[in-house]
Amino acid sequence: MPTAHNPRRLAVLVGLLVVLAGLVATSILRRPAADKTAVSSNTTTSRSPVNRAQDAVKNAEAVELDALKISRPNPVKGERNPFRFGARPTPPFPEPTGGGSTGRAASSPAVPVVPTSPSGPAGPPPIPLKFIGFVDAPTQGGKLVALSDGRSVFYGHDGEIIDGRFKIVRIGVESIEMTYLDGRGRQTIRLSGQ
Repeated sequence: MPTAHNPRRLAVLVGLLVVLAGLVATSILRRPAADKTAVSSNTTTSRSPVNRAQDAVKNAEAVELDALKISRPNPVKGERNPFRFGARPTPPFPEPTGGGSTGRAASSPAVPVVPTSPSGPAGPPPIPLKFIGFVDAPTQGGKLVALSDGRSVFYGHDGEIIDGRFKIVRIGVESIEMTYLDGRGRQTIRLSGQ
C-alpha cells in the first residue's frame, strides 16, 4: 500500500515546487521595477534645502503683518447669550448734546423695532392625557371615561378633577373637553383607544 500513495505524493510535491518557483520568479522580476521607481523618487527629493526653501517662498501667500498689529475692541461682558433667538435689540438712541431739542438726534435715522417674541402671553401647555375609552354607567352618574398619561390610568365623570390638575368639562361620543383647574387651556381630546 505505501507504494500506491507515493506517485500521488510525488505529483503533489512537484506541483507545490512549480508554484513556489513561479512565486519566486515573479518576485524577482518585480523587484527591479520597484528599485527603478525608488531611484527616480530619490532624485526628485534630493534637491538642496535652499532650492526647497525658495520654492516654498514662491508658493506662499503674502502675510500682512501690519494687519496683525491693529488693535481690536475688547468683548463686552454680558451681551453674548447663545440661547437668545431673533434679532439683536437695538441700542437706545443717544441723547442730544446741544440745543433745546429733547427728542432724538436729528442726524440719526429712525430704526424700526422688530419684536423678537410673540406679543401676547403664552398659553398653558397642552394637556398631556390621552382619551383611551369610556363606559356608559347610568347608575353611577353617566359616562365614565378612562384617561392615560403614559404611566397611570385615570377615571372620571363630567365635572370631575383628574390628577389634581385637570377638569373634565364635557364628555362626547368620540372626544372629551378638558381644561386646567383655573379654566385656562380648554382642549378637545379625541378618542385614541390606546
